[in-house]
Amino acid sequence: QVQLVESGGGLVQPGGSLRLSCAASGSIFSSNTMGWYRQAPGKQRELVATITRGGSTNYADSVKGRFTISRDNAKNTVYLQMNSLKSEDTAVYYCNLLVLGLPHLGWGQGTQVTVSS
Repeated sequence: QVQLVESGGGLVQPGGSLRLSCAASGSIFSSNTMGWYRQAPGKQRELVATITRGGSTNYADSVKGRFTISRDNAKNTVYLQMNSLKSEDTAVYYCNLLVLGLPHLGWGQGTQVTVSS
């Protein structure tokens, strides 16, 4: 069973940066699309960014130009570099493997990102 472990969250001031990591156990990581999601208090979980096994990326309009998703297949790890953070980026961030555009695995514990002065 593949498990996902997110890390790298924290408290940052508006305009600051954070780099999130998601380590996946199991051998299916490198052959699948991975995605970062986030869930803010009182809101539904939303897809923020995706990266295919070949490295093609897509972003939600709200983060385009500020966030960068990347992956290291040798390390079974996907990253989310977040720059120019805004208060509205405050959320718990999760990663998952996507199959037919939908999250395929059980959710990890997520990592909290709080943007506040």
